Amino acid sequence: MSATTGLVIGEDGLARPAWAAADPLLQHYYDTEWGMPVRDEAGLFERISLEAFQAGLSWATVLRKREAFREVFAGFDPDTVARYSEADVTQLLDDARIIRNSAKIRATIINAQATIDLRTDGGLPDLIWSFQPAETPRPRTIDEIPTSSAESAALAKALKARGFRFVGPTSAYALMEAIGMVDTHLIGSHRRGASGIWD
Repeated sequence: MSATTGLVIGEDGLARPAWAAADPLLQHYYDTEWGMPVRDEAGLFERISLEAFQAGLSWATVLRKREAFREVFAGFDPDTVARYSEADVTQLLDDARIIRNSAKIRATIINAQATIDLRTDGGLPDLIWSFQPAETPRPRTIDEIPTSSAESAALAKALKARGFRFVGPTSAYALMEAIGMVDTHLIGSHRRGASGIWD
């Protein structure tokens, strides 16, 4: 690993940040999905939900449970999840395949209803993407990657005002990174600019 940048050159000759260089699951996620534009309602609801479950845990933990999350939350279909009952919550808390946190499970159900409510006012994609900044960071080292921004704070505030839970400036910024609203791929990474939104 380059001590100055934090980039690791893989056996395939491609440069990645250290977090995406060792674990095959994280590498695949980095190479194919992270930082690519997501503009559909279900996709954004899924990512908001997963960011909430990730709070206090590693992203690798969430990613390993992602397929189970997709199964138990009906492919993150807001209309289905919004109808979950207390019996469903109890069942989810008994499912060892997912992160069994009552507050986070309940937040996902509440956020599904909030997503539905937004449909009368442009929808979740329009709300989230309205906070895209005019510029993106251009980090050369890991230390130069922000963990929040004025836009992520404003996005978190707007989501909370619409009834969303487990959203803060840091998780909102992680969402913005994951869906390509900002490009925090390190300069020199083979994925820099992959979203097509930023140079």
